[in-house]
Amino acid sequence: MVAGEASGDLLGAHLIGALVERRPELRFAGIGGPGMQAAGFESHYPMEKLAVRGYAEALRHYREIMAIRRQLAERVLVEPPELFIGVDAPDFNLGLERRLRRAGVPTVHYVSPSIWAWRGGRIRRIGRAVTHMLVLFPFEQALYEKAGIPVTYVGHPLADLIPIEIDKPEARAQLRLPSGKRIVALLPGSRESELQYMADLFVKTAHRFIQEVGDVHFVCPTPTRRTRELFEEALHANRAQELPLTMLFGHSHEALAAADVALVASGTATLEAALFKTPMVITYRMSPLTWTLMRRMLYLPHVGLPNVLAGEALVPELIQEKATPWALSAALLELMQDPARRERQIEKFHEIHLTLRQDTASKAAEAVLRVLDGSGG
Repeated sequence: MVAGEASGDLLGAHLIGALVERRPELRFAGIGGPGMQAAGFESHYPMEKLAVRGYAEALRHYREIMAIRRQLAERVLVEPPELFIGVDAPDFNLGLERRLRRAGVPTVHYVSPSIWAWRGGRIRRIGRAVTHMLVLFPFEQALYEKAGIPVTYVGHPLADLIPIEIDKPEARAQLRLPSGKRIVALLPGSRESELQYMADLFVKTAHRFIQEVGDVHFVCPTPTRRTRELFEEALHANRAQELPLTMLFGHSHEALAAADVALVASGTATLEAALFKTPMVITYRMSPLTWTLMRRMLYLPHVGLPNVLAGEALVPELIQEKATPWALSAALLELMQDPARRERQIEKFHEIHLTLRQDTASKAAEAVLRVLDGSGG
């Protein structure tokens, strides 16, 4: 198995647990994070080596990443496994899966690349790489069936983990957030490369927003020590140390549960915010080179998962040059002051949650075992 970032580690850990429950004799190795390792996984390389997003950012680490993939493939082919599972990380995993499949190793890819959003031509390469695809979203299944690629819709594990009804007062009490204040969650990304582009933007947005809304308190969860350092550096650079802010190591779910509204970097965190029924504004900044290349290949008018799943512009999206502190602050203020708009988001988020709640780990495990036993290709 190979997972390349925190969301993949979560998926991998739950899948390992469901597989071991059914086949205790199974053993797992490759590249994974702390969740997978806690489930008994042996990781040969640090998962953080693969956690790079964007073309320009990936170019800087290209040689190292390709060396890891080459070494891992050679290591795997010395003693071929019964099955290889690539958990997301398509730019790394699909090439590895093609090589392993040519050598006779069955391959499962868990989480479809966003072929519905951009680079749709990849589906042909995917077909050469995977024995079976596991997809998280219902509309993805038809795309693979049309291309003749074996596929199973398994839902999203976060929809199983996150309760349908959220206890906001309890979440605020757990985080010891001040009472009588409106809470705004700030989620500027989980990777260092994301914080380098967005920490300053989020701090400036918060500073401007508090000039409009005085009785507000911010909460910012960061997944690693380095991402926290980058955000704190932005606070110092903007002389915003006095911002009413609670910094957290992890605890992004509690922060989203506690918040009245959230400013969220595009990615898995937007789905998490939707599942916590937290009204939000979506934003993203990346290197100009990466954005120029991606913009030419985008198919959909939306980039945020809640909007893709809702099939409409439900959540405001301010991307790249539109993502300014003034525009983001105005969007948050409009959302905060418009109860009907917040309720509309919450209503749709509830529908999305019910659709994605599929007992994902069990469905994925059953599909994997069918491939392992030779009947799921």
